[in-house]
Amino acid sequence: MGHGQQVAEKVARWPRVAAVFGASGGIGAAICAGLAARGTQVIHAGSRQGGGPEGTGICPFAFDLTDEASIAAAAEVMRDDPPEWVIIASGVLTLADGTGPERTYKRLDPAVMAEVFALNTIGPALIAKHVLPLMPRSEPFVLAALSARVGSISDNRLGGWHSYRASKAALNMLLRNLALEMARTHPQGVVVGLHPGTVDSALSLPFQSGLPEGQLTAPGDAADNLLGVLASLTPEQSGRVFDFRGVEVPA
Repeated sequence: MGHGQQVAEKVARWPRVAAVFGASGGIGAAICAGLAARGTQVIHAGSRQGGGPEGTGICPFAFDLTDEASIAAAAEVMRDDPPEWVIIASGVLTLADGTGPERTYKRLDPAVMAEVFALNTIGPALIAKHVLPLMPRSEPFVLAALSARVGSISDNRLGGWHSYRASKAALNMLLRNLALEMARTHPQGVVVGLHPGTVDSALSLPFQSGLPEGQLTAPGDAADNLLGVLASLTPEQSGRVFDFRGVEVPA
């Protein structure tokens, strides 16, 4: 039994309605499955093509991180029965054309940086912009976005991966801002970043060689860990970033 499962056993209530943005990826699909297994009745599962996991209660929808209108339309569908948990499981490390993270400042390219920020920072911010107004003021809710330990400024000892690191650091700051703003009107809300570890997925595939044995986590195990962490968090912890063990990642 993983750490997340142990934590989750202490919690009696899982969301009745949830939304997962990025449900066609390995970890996003596993999060949908994990929520369904825990009794979540309605799971809005979003992907760029509108496909993704299948099952009872899964409601697929299409959205594009670079198209605010598509995000607004997705949120509007959820308005009458808002999700109690919103999980943003999208992001990019290697671009569609094969461009990977820069190992040196000499390879910085403004177009690449703009695309990475659009997908890792601006897209999640737009999702928050349109789903947070749906949250009731007097009830608990969770908004979580997948972040990364390499987004920590104080923990950065190797450098490199400039656009990816910077986009995740910016995401973490946005989540902190959102948490502070929502706390004024929604005191039971939780807004957090999540570091899932190195998950066996398309995102990490180009970087899996040479990993120490045991460091690569299956998507299902990663989802169980993250769901357990989310279920354990309180409003006092809003605005921070937590890893898959529930340990806070330094800013």
